[in-house]
Amino acid sequence: MKKLIFAAAFSLVGLTAFAQEADESQADATEVVVAQDDFAEIATSELPEAVATAVTKNYPTATINKAYVNEAQQYKLEVSLEDGTSGTLYADAEGNWIEK
Repeated sequence: MKKLIFAAAFSLVGLTAFAQEADESQADATEVVVAQDDFAEIATSELPEAVATAVTKNYPTATINKAYVNEAQQYKLEVSLEDGTSGTLYADAEGNWIEK
């Protein structure tokens, strides 16, 4: 009888320790890129070639209406498409898209 109680207690403690270990392993590190909100308007002709090329490549029917830049050299672009829809895109100086 003692062995049965000892085995039940041992398995309960073992399962509890195993469950706690699983919680710790689920913590993942994530990197979030945040575009700053302090943008200053610039002429669309002042955009870096990489940004203009990225817009042309990924959105061939898009027209850049306004362009803005912040201190981190991130660009905010207000664009409109031929079908009448419009939106805002964010890119870095190398033409990589930033999710906002």
